Amino acid sequence: MFEKVLIANRGEIALRVARACRELGIRTVAVHSTADSDSAVVRFADEAVRIGPPASRRSYQNAAAIIEAARLTGAQAVHPGYGFLSEDADFAEICADNGLVFIGPRPEVMTALGDKAAARRIMRAAGLPLLPGSIETLATVGEARAVADEIGYPVIIKAAAGGGGRGMAVVRSRSDFAGAYARTRAVGRAVFGDDRVYVERYLAQARHVEVQVLCDGHGNGVHLGTRDCSVQRRHQKLVEEGPAPGLSAATLDAMADAAVRGAVEVGYSGAGTFEFLVDEAENFHFMEMNCRIQVEHPVTEMISGVDLVHEQLHIASGVPLRIRQDEVRLRGVAVECRVNAEDPTRDFVPTPGRLERFHPPGGPFTRVDTHGYPGYVIGPHYDSLLAKVVVWAPERELALDRMERALGEFDIAGPGVCTSIPFIRRVLDDARFRKGQYSTGLVDRLLREPGTSADVPANDPPAR
Repeated sequence: MFEKVLIANRGEIALRVARACRELGIRTVAVHSTADSDSAVVRFADEAVRIGPPASRRSYQNAAAIIEAARLTGAQAVHPGYGFLSEDADFAEICADNGLVFIGPRPEVMTALGDKAAARRIMRAAGLPLLPGSIETLATVGEARAVADEIGYPVIIKAAAGGGGRGMAVVRSRSDFAGAYARTRAVGRAVFGDDRVYVERYLAQARHVEVQVLCDGHGNGVHLGTRDCSVQRRHQKLVEEGPAPGLSAATLDAMADAAVRGAVEVGYSGAGTFEFLVDEAENFHFMEMNCRIQVEHPVTEMISGVDLVHEQLHIASGVPLRIRQDEVRLRGVAVECRVNAEDPTRDFVPTPGRLERFHPPGGPFTRVDTHGYPGYVIGPHYDSLLAKVVVWAPERELALDRMERALGEFDIAGPGVCTSIPFIRRVLDDARFRKGQYSTGLVDRLLREPGTSADVPANDPPAR
């Protein structure tokens, strides 16, 4: 096992990784921007190194500064968390060139799976079902429109290098295709430095279901069940739960088996997530694979009892998988809600500011992953995620009731600071969600219905 790990991230995931390392007796190095000098992980880690100004491209995405910090502190490995450099194959290769272990898959695997068109081709060869569409990227609007005409509208145009909900455009008619094609290529070029795109059928009423896998460098792989991530806005997830509700055991098992087959086929190692779209007939279709720990990984940890960050560290150190598939036991239901510092009444605009009060919920089977504390300043420079509230219960109805209680107990206040909690509570109260009969369109429907924007109830602090 490693003696010292550098954490190339910030916020709640950096603190989550640091805690896992401490439990395993591993010393930690937290890198941070000038804006994060007082962050929770800087206080918790064994060492901290300032690597740049607030702009992420000059700090958390500055590979040279991170490598130098690792060299100066004697770190042996780098944990990238999620976001930033976590799926950057070039960074993984730079780590290897400098004698550092990148805690994730090999660079060539990341390159293959990071190209979503290439990933479709690989997974088709592994026997995973795909949505109708192009396997290769499409160089001209005429070529792309011919594919759309053949599979039928609506279609979705996707940037091959896209991610994080960016670089996608839904097209519902032929007359709108050329403009959407040009815009998607422009986004891909500007955001990802790659304007290649592909086209596939768009499922308006799809469920977004993912499978957590763990693989080692010895050809072994297991899955740890499913998570439903259909409650999302602009492809950004708000609520996740596991196992995915409302689907047959046969569908869940087939999806999970397909994920392991695909991961082993590509030579994956570490923790990864296969994302699928599931239609109303429970046909599932491979969408993409995320080569990193997910924001929603606590859902899987709660129902499986497996610490995914511990397993990442063991796998990266060369240890074969410590769990076999027949040893995986999934119990109960877990739900995670993302508490973002944003205003639901103003189109979810971020709301930076100083936290005067910050009292997370507690109680039985309630977990809060956060980097917030009273006096913490939420800056304008990074993602607005402030906390993740995760609950577990033996059955879904109690888990949802427990989440309602936990969110109502969460006391957050500061000048100008709003959170996503009021809107999430409305999601939890929605009859469609309660019945487990919802799709990726749920949030948009709620936003169109009365009582959602300016009428969202306040998140009143608990009585004292």
